[in-house]
Amino acid sequence: DLATALNDRGQVRYLRVEFAAAVRDFTAAIECQPGFEVPYYNRGLVRYRLGDFDEAMKDFRKVLELNPQFEDAALSLKQAILDKEEKQKRGY
Repeated sequence: DLATALNDRGQVRYLRVEFAAAVRDFTAAIECQPGFEVPYYNRGLVRYRLGDFDEAMKDFRKVLELNPQFEDAALSLKQAILDKEEKQKRGY
């Protein structure tokens, strides 16, 4: 389906380090199918990698709301929280 295709294309763009395009694809996949947790997770990973911890945490929390058993999202959320705290301690 379209949401899966957009998510897959976002994955390819992420691997090519085309982060803005990947975020657009993951967002489009979410808009097509709001209950599909995978593009939220993938978008969260990109946002995390870009250092946008607040938005990454929102995405990871949404994944867990949709699927509480999504262990990678739980781990990613914990890591984003820790990294945000570390960033704040260092003052940047």
